Amino acid sequence: MAKEFTQEDDALLAELGVEVEAKKAVSRTPREERIIAGFEEIQRFTEEHGRAPQHSEDRDIFERLYAVRLDRIRELTECRELADSLDHQGLLTGSAHKFPTDTEELNDDALLAELGIEVEAPTITELKHVRSTAEKKAAEDIANRDRCEDFDTFKPLFEQVQKELDIGLRDTRPFEMKAEIEKGRFFIVSGQKAYVAEKGEITTTEHGRTDARLRVIFDNGTESNMLMRSLQRALNKDEAGRRITEPTAGPLFSDQTIDGDEASGTIYVLRSKADHPLVTENRELVHKIGVTNMSVEKRIAGAHLQPTFLMANVEIVATYELYNINRTKLENLIHRIFEPARLEIEIMDRFGRPVAPREWFLVPLFVIEEAVDRIKDGTIRDCVYDPRHARLKRRGES
Repeated sequence: MAKEFTQEDDALLAELGVEVEAKKAVSRTPREERIIAGFEEIQRFTEEHGRAPQHSEDRDIFERLYAVRLDRIRELTECRELADSLDHQGLLTGSAHKFPTDTEELNDDALLAELGIEVEAPTITELKHVRSTAEKKAAEDIANRDRCEDFDTFKPLFEQVQKELDIGLRDTRPFEMKAEIEKGRFFIVSGQKAYVAEKGEITTTEHGRTDARLRVIFDNGTESNMLMRSLQRALNKDEAGRRITEPTAGPLFSDQTIDGDEASGTIYVLRSKADHPLVTENRELVHKIGVTNMSVEKRIAGAHLQPTFLMANVEIVATYELYNINRTKLENLIHRIFEPARLEIEIMDRFGRPVAPREWFLVPLFVIEEAVDRIKDGTIRDCVYDPRHARLKRRGES
């Protein structure tokens, strides 16, 4: 495309004796001047960066503004004709990114509005009041979901997490940083549990920001294919947004405590010294499993007077200190696991009344220790004791 001569070019030609046809002064309207000035800004950007401005939330706000402006100039005939003679970079030959609008005015506020950016200040130079749609998009990403076709695969996971929350094996804590968003993690956002089922390859933008595409499943049977940064923004914006801890977060059973641990009590395993025939025949297998918030020694004081201890003294076989956990819920969990081996026994209390204690089980000590270890590492999910093979197994497992 031929380049227009400037006044300096004309003067030089005149000195060389070349006649230059006088040019008529061109009169432009303020609107036309704005269009040309806007296009020249796009040209300067292209010269500096070696490329045309592009659309992306990762791009600088001004680059995005120039990209929208260039699209509008390409689309509008009047604008294209004005800029055509200036386009020595071939900017007008590209395809436009469609932005529906009911106005053809190319002012900065209108262009920012097409970008979805709210501006309270009167000019583009006052960007301190600009709010990007990134914040609003986070909520939209959470709201715009599809039906999860294989939700039956994930439903048991949500049910298990709720059980573990109920018994204190998991907790909810404030969301803090993007690094917490990993495959297999659970969160609470917009009042619903969210499970990160898949996490794609980590990418880095030219601004050094990392991101990844996620498949997020929600407990209402929907899913969203969102970016990690979108979930991060949604969790940060939601005052009730939380992360759900892993079952191993924090010591559940330990000989030592660390700052911030709150003592909850002790799991104890006892062996009875009763002379009941059922007990004497299975002395090494009959164990009482309980939880107390006092010392075990104090808890078993006067055991021979209490039906719960089979009206006999007991031997302490094992104890496990526990922290930051609900004692009652944990005890219920342990009793559920060993329900198939619950000892069916009836004794007389000191008043001669029949009593059937419920915390005694016919189970080897090594299986109790395995159950405790599984509770520690979070693998106790859906486990139950198999009395025939004296082992823990998954529910439904043969």
